[in-house]
Amino acid sequence: VQLQASGGGLVQAGGFLRLSCAASGSTFSRYAVGWFRQAPGKEREVVAVISGSTPSTFYADSVKGRITISRDNAKGTVSLQMNSLKPDDTAVYYCAAGAYSVRPDDYNYWGQGTQVTVSS
Repeated sequence: VQLQASGGGLVQAGGFLRLSCAASGSTFSRYAVGWFRQAPGKEREVVAVISGSTPSTFYADSVKGRITISRDNAKGTVSLQMNSLKPDDTAVYYCAAGAYSVRPDDYNYWGQGTQVTVSS
């Protein structure tokens, strides 16, 4: 599975962005997909996870109510709709495919990352 993340950018606090993760490979629907982020000097942390064919979702407490993860297996895409963005959301965002988990080590496939910058 190869993943391509896109949709990052610079936005003011309170604004919104929609990140997209495009996957290639026929086995995509078997994998959970997680969005992770990493800010400078900080460890990579989970943002949201969606399971494979029968979607269950997980959201980090810091983003609950502001971010929605969704997937379209037919199109091979996973989206992350981010609303009410805060400066603390500034980070490089990565999508990854693997087991349904909050741990980065449980994901086998990673996209290249997309920068999200939220100005105050």
